Amino acid sequence: MTVVPQKFLRSVLPLVCIAILGIALGGRTPAQHKTPAQSAARQSQVTFNRDIAPILYRACAQCHRPGEAGPFSLLTYADAKSHARQIAAVAKSRFMPPWLPEEGALKFAGELRLSEDEITRIQAWVEQGTVEGNPADLPPKANFVEGWQLGKPDVIVKATKPYALPADGSDNYWNFVFRAPVDRTRWLQAMEIRPGDKRLVHHANVLVDRQQNGRRLEAEPGAGFAGMELTIESEVFDPDSHFLFWKPGSIPYVEPDGMALRLDQDTDLILNTHLQPSGKPETIQPTLGLYFTDKPATKYPILLQLENDRLLDIPAGEKHFVVTDEFTLPVGVDLLAIYPHAHYLGKDLQAIAKFPDGRSETLIQIPDWNLNWQAVYRYAQPVKLPKSTTISMKFVYDNSDDNVRNPNDPPQRVVAGNRAVDEMAHLWLQVLPEDSAQAKRDPRAEILEAMAVHNLQKNSEDFEAHFNLAALLMGRGEVAEAITHFAEANRIRPNEPTVNNAFGAALLAAGRTEESVPYLTAALNARPDYFDARYNLGNALASLGDFRGALAQFQTAVRINPHDANAEANLGSAFAEIGDIKQARLHYQRALQLNPNHELAKENLQQLGREPSPR
Repeated sequence: MTVVPQKFLRSVLPLVCIAILGIALGGRTPAQHKTPAQSAARQSQVTFNRDIAPILYRACAQCHRPGEAGPFSLLTYADAKSHARQIAAVAKSRFMPPWLPEEGALKFAGELRLSEDEITRIQAWVEQGTVEGNPADLPPKANFVEGWQLGKPDVIVKATKPYALPADGSDNYWNFVFRAPVDRTRWLQAMEIRPGDKRLVHHANVLVDRQQNGRRLEAEPGAGFAGMELTIESEVFDPDSHFLFWKPGSIPYVEPDGMALRLDQDTDLILNTHLQPSGKPETIQPTLGLYFTDKPATKYPILLQLENDRLLDIPAGEKHFVVTDEFTLPVGVDLLAIYPHAHYLGKDLQAIAKFPDGRSETLIQIPDWNLNWQAVYRYAQPVKLPKSTTISMKFVYDNSDDNVRNPNDPPQRVVAGNRAVDEMAHLWLQVLPEDSAQAKRDPRAEILEAMAVHNLQKNSEDFEAHFNLAALLMGRGEVAEAITHFAEANRIRPNEPTVNNAFGAALLAAGRTEESVPYLTAALNARPDYFDARYNLGNALASLGDFRGALAQFQTAVRINPHDANAEANLGSAFAEIGDIKQARLHYQRALQLNPNHELAKENLQQLGREPSPR
């Protein structure tokens, strides 16, 4: 009899955000000197058709057009003229277009910043009286795709029930659970998120839920559930790997060949949304468009998180509060994308790579953080980070009156938390470990184990780090050390059914069967339909000679999951032990129907004097 593989807990991207929709004119000050091109712009006549329309079509119209999130359109001369002074002000302050990273040696895909020359031309156009110019100079309008951005999806799935968004309030987070519409394993190359009315949705991301965690949180099927940060369980080593992120103006990302995301039957997709009340009751009912490929995954990225929320205790009036963290890579990786995250007090966010040869490279620098415009930034080319590279984050917070985004007036002490008025210090990175023919372990496991150890060095009470380290240790046969960390996770959260099951299963694997029973029982008391715990408790009771008790557990396990061949085979063994040979044969045969190569069922049928029937 076997033990169910351990679960892993996965931390998911936080969704925290905005309450401010007005335009803040503070920000970086452009250089005061003028280039020759800028001086020429001041001296010559600047026209909309020749000089301004190309800027707006490139950098603004993705959001500022009918049906998109921008509050007004900027597709015509009349549109631009009516908002000319506003356009000039937000361009000068670099509030618009919303592109936060400072220009550096590393380039991001789809960079949206305006050049100094473009900003100068906009100022000159307004100062010169917003001249339209020669119609022949007007470039063709940007060719925006209406409807589905990548063409008709292979499958469209809509939230079962709409969510009623209250008229007022803030920090409204709602999760929609979508049943993945697949009857076999499929490979997802792209996903378009249509979150509903874009005026009401600040941003959203999708979590892959292979164990139906979200369904257990719904009051009724399809209704969804509240919450900003979620913990997702997985039966196997299956770390988070893809940023499935939406914000206004974003275009669906198409994964390169070999990096498609696996979707299995019974997998759920959880759309985690941040919603903004409009002043009147609204309804939100999102839709996902799924695009599949026939090319399975051959490359397996993972998401890493640096964070140090424990250090966030920012006194009122503090203008320069610094939080840092750093992590040294145990294997070489390609850095594909990066996502820094803080709340309203965040001011200057920076990530640096320190290479083994002593060189340093800025991975991202945001000198004027604005929570309203947070985003996932993908590198134009992968950034190679060799083994022993140290990634460091340095986040500076401003809790003074000088911070125009400070949610408290007057400033108040702020600590870490999930609310927008709390703070966070998180840096997410998507990395692709280098292939190595000499590697003895999955390099993702090496990275995540090193990350768990690092997190425990920062905080010995880190529940998730204890749990994941224990699961990784179990995966490579370090059972005794795994039990130590499961025990710590259980001490921190004694009523967590996942922990009780994993701890009990580890004790069972170590031969400490009697000790395992109370933990497995506690898991079932908290979650009676917990298949893993039923299965593991059945194994424990059978090992102790309580075959009738084991029989009851395996019968329930089979009712919960009638497609599990191991549970059917073990149920057959329990019937055989109490002398019910007819039922034993029946369940061995069912196990073989589910898995014709199931060795336990074959052997036990032979011992009962009957060979398994060929299929």
